[in-house]
Amino acid sequence: MDARTETRHIPLCVDLDGTLIAADTLWEGVAIILLRNPLMLFAMLVWAAQGKARLKHEVAARSGRQAADWPYREAVLKRLDRERESGRQVILVTGAAESVALDIAVHTGVFSSVLHSSPEYNLTSHRKRDKLIETFGEGGFDYMGNSRDDVPVFDAARKAIVVAPDAAAEKWRRSHDAERLDIGKVSRLAALKSIRVHQWAKNVLIGVPMVLNHDILQMDAMVNVILAFFAFSFLASAVYVINDLSDLTNDRRHPTKRNRPLASGQMSVPMGLTIALCLLVASLSLTSALPVDFALVLGFYAVATTAYTFVLKRKLLVDVFTLAGLYTVRIVAGSAATDTELSFWLLSFSIFFFLSLALVKRYVELDEYDGRDGHQVPGRGYMAVDFEMVGQAGVSSAFAAALVLALYIHSKEMMEMYTMPWALWPLCPLVLYMLLRIWMLARRRMLHEDPVVFIMRDWRSLLTMAVGASLVLVGALGSP
Repeated sequence: MDARTETRHIPLCVDLDGTLIAADTLWEGVAIILLRNPLMLFAMLVWAAQGKARLKHEVAARSGRQAADWPYREAVLKRLDRERESGRQVILVTGAAESVALDIAVHTGVFSSVLHSSPEYNLTSHRKRDKLIETFGEGGFDYMGNSRDDVPVFDAARKAIVVAPDAAAEKWRRSHDAERLDIGKVSRLAALKSIRVHQWAKNVLIGVPMVLNHDILQMDAMVNVILAFFAFSFLASAVYVINDLSDLTNDRRHPTKRNRPLASGQMSVPMGLTIALCLLVASLSLTSALPVDFALVLGFYAVATTAYTFVLKRKLLVDVFTLAGLYTVRIVAGSAATDTELSFWLLSFSIFFFLSLALVKRYVELDEYDGRDGHQVPGRGYMAVDFEMVGQAGVSSAFAAALVLALYIHSKEMMEMYTMPWALWPLCPLVLYMLLRIWMLARRRMLHEDPVVFIMRDWRSLLTMAVGASLVLVGALGSP
C-alpha cells in the first residue's frame, strides 16, 4: 500500500475553535449574552461552578449564534474539501457544545461524523486525545489543531497539521517539524486596528472652543485640551471595541467591516475585552486631572454612545441625529475642559454641519448595500429605497450649516469679537465647498471611510480649513 492509499484510510480529525473558525465559540457566546443582559453574569458563574462543559452547553443554548455567523478559515475548508473528495474520512472533533458542533457540520457539509462535548463531559486536551485513541488507536488518525490544548492530541496523532498556532502549538510544531497550513496574511497590528487610532482625528474638535476664544497661547488651556483629547480618545476607542463585539454578526456580513480584527477573528474576544477595560481606566485617570464639568460631559458621552451602540444605531433617523450630537459633544467637552464660554451659534452650526456628515456616512452604507428595496439593511433602520432621501437630507443640512454661519458672521457677537468681520464671509462658500465635495465623492462611490476622518486626511479639505483659519486670524487682528 503506497503512502497516498494509506492516507485515505487514516481519518483526518479537525478541531473547531481557532482551527476551522477564527473564533472561540464559548467566549463569543459569553460576550454576546452579557452585552445583551449583563445580569446573566450571575447565571454564568453558577454554570461555571458546575464545570466548563455545563457552561458551554448553557451559553450555546442562549447565544442565538447560527452556523453561518462564524468566521470560517477558507484555507482550512478548501483543504478539507480536497481530503473529502479523495475519499478520506473527515471528522469534526471539538470541545464546543453539541448544538454548535452539529450546526457547523451540517452547514459546511465536509464532515462524515462529529465528536463534541456534552453537558457533563468537556472534550478538550487530554480527554480529546484519549477519546481519539479509544476510537482509532494511537497513531491511527491525523489531527488538525491550533492551540496549547491540542498539543497532547498532536503527540498521539500519526500526523499533525497546525493552523494559526498559539505560542505553545508553534513551539511543538517547530520541535517536531510538523506541517503548518498557510491561512494567508494575518495582521500583527490587530489590537491597534481594533481601537481605530485614525478615528482620534475627530477629537481635534475639542480644541475648537479654545481657538475661537483666542486662548490658543494660554498654556493651561493647551494642557487641558491635550489631556481632554486623550481622555476622549481612550474612551471612544473602548466603545469602538465594545461596539465591534456587539455587532459581530452584522460586521461579518458586511463587505468591508468583515475584515475588522474581532469580526475576522484576528483578535480574540478576551483580548478585546482586556483592551477595552485598559482604555477605560486610562480615560478615567486623565479625566481626574480635568474640571468636573468635563467629567460630566464625558460621562454623558459614554452613556449616549453606549445607547447608540446597543439601541439607537438601529433606529431610523435617530441614529444620524445621535451621531451629529456626539460630534457636537466633543466641542462641548472642549469648552468644559478649558472653561470657555460656549456660543449658541457654534452649537447650531455644529449640529447642521455634523448632521450632514452623519447622513453621508449612512448614505455610503446604503449605497454599498446590495439588497432589494423592500429589504431592511442588516443592523440599521433603513431600506435600500431610502438611499435618495438620505442624500437629499444630507445636502440640505450642508446648506443649513452655511446659512447659520452666515447669520453668525452678521451677528452682534461677531461684531464685538472681531475687528474685521467682513473677512470671515468667505467661510460660507468654503464650508459649502467642503461638504458638497464630500457628497459628490460619496455619490461617485469614492468615499469609503468616516467622513470626519476623511476630512482630516484629505489635502483639499485640510487646505480649505487652513484658508478658513487664516480668515479667522485676519478677522481677529487687533480684536480685544
